[in-house]
Amino acid sequence: MSQLTTPLRRNSGSRPRVVIVGGGFAGLHAGKGLGKLPVDVTLIDRRNHHTFQPLLYQVALAVLSPAEIAAPIRSVFRHQPNIQVLMDEVVGIDASAQTVSLGSGACVGYDYLVLAAGATHSYFGHNEWAPLAPGLKTIEDATEIRRRVLLAFELAERQKQEHGWHPPLNFVVIGGGPTGVELAGAICDISRFYMKHDFRHINPEKSQVMLLDGGPRLLAAYPEDLSAKAEKELADLGVEVHTGCHVTGIEPGRVQTGGPKGIGAVEAAVILWAAGVEASPLGKMLGAATDHRGCVVVDNQLNPPGLPTVFVTGDLSHFEQDGKQVPGVAQPAMQMGDYVAKVIRADISGSIRPGFRYFDKGDMATIGRMSAVANVKWPFKAHMSGWMAWATWLVVHIFFLIGFRNRIAVMSNWIWTYFAFARSARLITGDQNLPGWQEQVKAGPPQPTDAVAVGDSAGKSQAAD
Repeated sequence: MSQLTTPLRRNSGSRPRVVIVGGGFAGLHAGKGLGKLPVDVTLIDRRNHHTFQPLLYQVALAVLSPAEIAAPIRSVFRHQPNIQVLMDEVVGIDASAQTVSLGSGACVGYDYLVLAAGATHSYFGHNEWAPLAPGLKTIEDATEIRRRVLLAFELAERQKQEHGWHPPLNFVVIGGGPTGVELAGAICDISRFYMKHDFRHINPEKSQVMLLDGGPRLLAAYPEDLSAKAEKELADLGVEVHTGCHVTGIEPGRVQTGGPKGIGAVEAAVILWAAGVEASPLGKMLGAATDHRGCVVVDNQLNPPGLPTVFVTGDLSHFEQDGKQVPGVAQPAMQMGDYVAKVIRADISGSIRPGFRYFDKGDMATIGRMSAVANVKWPFKAHMSGWMAWATWLVVHIFFLIGFRNRIAVMSNWIWTYFAFARSARLITGDQNLPGWQEQVKAGPPQPTDAVAVGDSAGKSQAAD
């Protein structure tokens, strides 16, 4: 396809053209900051919507519907006429010519380039595991996880009714960071509170959830006391936590483990991946230095060396402050997007560029129904857990949701969910197959000599009946 360079090239006038790649937190905040400046902005994203990723797990576990945590990018910028949105994919970057190439064949010129393309799952060289253990980064990922989790209960109900037994309802979550902890806790919530009266032949409360992590403790980036509290809260919910346990293989319906505290093979109806991420491949297109995850190494103005008009933000950047890399989560991404707009404003006015400094307000993660841990650093310092941390988490996430309608919808759904014990988005879409389920059915009722069942490290197999 021929390149359509003329209509989308840099302006010949005095207004700089800014190209933002990615409609995540960094991209949206950069666009918002540039909306009142004398610049022309083109925001490019493969999807037409912004996703509020911290709440993706609630879509995955049927608390919220996708529309409640997503907003059309065009709607976000509808009152900023200097910003245009292109739904396309960047396939190449020519930093010397200051152009980006799109999948449609077009070539967009820029005076400033903001890369905010984020990150994706990393299976540490085992990409063959991806179809068996989906991760959680997009709406599509969330609906696929929802399909698998809900389908496991449906298949168990059918198998139990027809044959009097079913394979163990074991859910294995790999990775003990915030996403893994939230997924494990939410699956327990579904089993214990929201589905126990819906089935006639199985007891969802007897399903088992296992959380595996190769490190010495959960939530490694959190203070040790909060990590310990999170593990205790998970144990109280019924989650079986195994730290120091490395995943060595994933097969349909089975996880192989090793390491200092490995527990052998584990049968699993559903396997979920929350163990690692890697940066978007766009970073490597710049030709700049990257770290082992593909993140672009940037200076204190978020520029790769020698590229003062290119800004790399969010999960895609490797920015170090006080000797530590700033984490690739929502809070730094928002601040980086705001900072880029300030720098371009400074360039336009002829001012000296300020340096970027990340202001860490703290971290928080939910564990289950009305339970969370929070490492608060602003406006006061505190380590919180339990319902108070959960209430703080609730307020913060509602505040940062994009769009007033989304805030009202999410709040009303949460109120209904937590007081009526009802889930409003329990829809199964797609096919009715789970990896490994039919193989376990054909193998017959589980025997004590089979692979270790979740919840029983001695080798006894448990079926949730």
